[in-house]
This record gives sequence, C-alpha cells and structure tokens, in this order.
Amino acid sequence: MSIQESSDELNPTVLVGEPVAPVRQSRSFKDYLALAIATCGVGYLPLAPGTWGSLVGLGLNALVRAALMKVTFEVAPQLQLNLFHVFYAIVAVEMLIAAGLALVGIWAGSRTEKLSGKKDPRKVVIDEVVGQYIAVIPIPFMIDVAWWSVILAFILFRFFDIVKPYPARKLESLESGLGIMADDIVAGVYAAIGVAIVVVVSWFI
Repeated sequence: MSIQESSDELNPTVLVGEPVAPVRQSRSFKDYLALAIATCGVGYLPLAPGTWGSLVGLGLNALVRAALMKVTFEVAPQLQLNLFHVFYAIVAVEMLIAAGLALVGIWAGSRTEKLSGKKDPRKVVIDEVVGQYIAVIPIPFMIDVAWWSVILAFILFRFFDIVKPYPARKLESLESGLGIMADDIVAGVYAAIGVAIVVVVSWFI
C-alpha cells in the first residue's frame, strides 16, 4: 500500500494499492529540475497549493498571450490578417504550448512521485498550472469580456478539479505522471468549454 496525496484542497489523502518506489537519498540535477517544474515554486506552500498552482497557470497564460499578441499584431498588417485570424493563430499556439507543458508535467510528476515515495504528492502543482492554462485559452481579447472570463475560468477549473467529473476521476488512477496530469487536463477542458459557452451567450444578452 502507498499514500496518495492531492494538491486539491478538498480531496483528502488516501491509501492506494499501487506501490511507489522507495525515496531516493541522493539527488541528481534532473531530480532538482523535476522538482522545480512539478512544484512551480508554490507547491511547498502550506495552504492551498492547488489554488496557488491555478494562479500560476493564469499568470503564465497572461504572459504567453501578451507576447503572442505583440508578435502577431506586428505582422498582421503585412500578412493582411484580421482579428479573427490573429485570435485563432494565438489559440493554436497556446494549445501547442499546453500540450508541451503537459508532456513536461508528466515527466516531472513521475520523477517527483518516485523521489517522494507518494502517489500524486501534494507539492506537485504542475497539473493545476496546465489545467488552468487550458481553461483560459478560449477567452477573447476584449477587455470588457476578458476580466470576468478569467474569474469564471478560475472558478470553473477549481470546481471541476475538485469534483473530477467523468472521465477525470478514472484517469486519475493512471500510472505516475500521466495520472497526475490527466484529471486536471480534463478539468481544464471542461472549464474551457464552459467559458466558451458563457462568452458566446453573453454576446446575445
């Protein structure tokens, strides 16, 4: 038997059947790198690490979107791109970045799990970072819509991350980093769909 922790505040620590490799005493550079990625600098905070991870995801998306908007708006006149072209181009790049972050998170989560000797250690928040990053991708550029859409995306992601609707709960049982990341990716997708629906509905109200 092994201990399964969780960075989700309302999901308690439980005993699981899958054994986790013993904690390694000596650590390599890759071990420290994995810990840095997995915890994102906030995983060691004593209170609500999952929520802090979500806030990191929001900040990361804001930085990435700002950089992408700067580049695309500079080249848009030369390429004769309109606002819709720019938006879809940015969304496509953000989705590619999310996929890359998920792959890195699987590696970092798996390595951190072995280092800690616990399944889904509480300090691992890269899953919340990626899930929240996904949740805000559909938010449009308009400031009057963006500010409340960000709040909505945060609330919806935290809700789905804690409740874990199908198939999130089932995917959580997958091995190592894949199980750590999968349920939060599902929660992020659910939240993104919810945000997109509410934004579209708001245009007709």
